[in-house]
Amino acid sequence: MLVTIELAESKLRRHHAAMQAAHNPSMELTQAYQHCLDIAQSHYENFPTASKLLAADLRPAVAAIYAFARHADDLADEGDASPATRLKQLDAWETLLERCEHDGSINHPIFMALADAIQTRGLDIEDLDNLLIAFRMDVSIHAYATLDELLFYCKHSANPVGRLMLQLHRINHAEAVFCSDKICSALQLINFWQDLSIDLPRGRCYLPESWLQEAGLSGEQLLDGSIDNAAIKPVLEQAIRETRAMLEAGAPLLAMIPFRLRLQIAATLHGGRLMLNKIARLEQPLNQRVTVGKAEWKRLILPVLKDSLFPPRSHHTTEGGQA
Repeated sequence: MLVTIELAESKLRRHHAAMQAAHNPSMELTQAYQHCLDIAQSHYENFPTASKLLAADLRPAVAAIYAFARHADDLADEGDASPATRLKQLDAWETLLERCEHDGSINHPIFMALADAIQTRGLDIEDLDNLLIAFRMDVSIHAYATLDELLFYCKHSANPVGRLMLQLHRINHAEAVFCSDKICSALQLINFWQDLSIDLPRGRCYLPESWLQEAGLSGEQLLDGSIDNAAIKPVLEQAIRETRAMLEAGAPLLAMIPFRLRLQIAATLHGGRLMLNKIARLEQPLNQRVTVGKAEWKRLILPVLKDSLFPPRSHHTTEGGQA
C-alpha cells in the first residue's frame, strides 16, 4: 500500500512539473538541459561530459553537445537498422539541427538545450554538422587507404569536439585551434589502435592500407584473420610514432587555456601518452585491448599538476597564428 501511495505521489509530482513547464519556458529549458545531463552521466565515453574540472556554468552546454552526438552515434552504430535507414535517420537529425539554430522552441529536449547553447555560447553549428558527416562515414566507410584519408575522418569525428570546447571558453585564435585539432585527432587514432581487437571482427580496419602494403600486408588479410600479431607489429609501431608526434604537436595548447580546462587537457595528454606506451608493449595487439586503471591515473596526478602549473609553450608559428 505504501509503495502504491509513493508511486501515485511521484506521478502527481511529475504531472505538476509538466504543467508548470508548459507555462514556464525557463523551466522547460531547465528540464531540457537536465535531460541532456542525464544522458551524459549515464555513459562512460571519454567525451568531457560535465566534468568537475569544467566551470559549473559550462557543464549544461557540454551535456547538450554530448547528448546530440551520443544520439547521432547510436543512430549510426546501434541496433539492426540497414545502412540506408541509418543514413535517413541521420538526415532527419541534421534537419532538426538546422532548425534549432533559429528555432529555440523546437519540441525536442536535446535540440531545445542545444539551441540555447548555440545562441548563448556562440557555438559554430558547422562543427556540430561535421560530427554528423563523421557518423555518416561510420555507416558507409570501414577502411581507409591513407593516413590523410583517416585524418579527414578525424577532422569530422574528433576535432569538432575540441573546437566546441574552445568556443565555450571564448578561445578562437588559430594557434589554439591548430593545437586542439592535433590533440583530438591523436586521441581518435589512439582509440583506433586500442580497439583493433574489437573493430577487426566487426569488419572495420583503421590501419591505412598504404601502411599495410609497405609491410607486405593488406587490409583484406587483416580482416580475414590471416595476419598474426608479429607481422602487424611494424605497422602498429608506425601508427604509434605518427600518433605520438601528433599528440605532442598539440601540447602547447596548455599555455593558451584557463587553468581548470588546462588540468583536464593535461590529464588527457598524459593519458594519451600512457595509452600509446601500453599499446606499444602489447604482445598480441590483435587480440588484446589496453585500458588505464585507477592506480595508473593516480600516478599521473603529479605530472598533470606540473604541466598545468608550468605549461609547455609553442616554439613554432602556424598559418594564421603566432606562438
